[in-house]
Amino acid sequence: MKVASSLKTLKKRGRGCQVVRRRGRIYVINKLNPRFKARQG
Repeated sequence: MKVASSLKTLKKRGRGCQVVRRRGRIYVINKLNPRFKARQG
């Protein structure tokens, strides 16, 4: 998982990317390609 300062660019990496808020942190999850996971905060 990548920890990034900006998730806007990571959202565009794959077509299945979703930005999700969990426990005060923002995550990018991708069911189609799980290696595009990322976290902010």
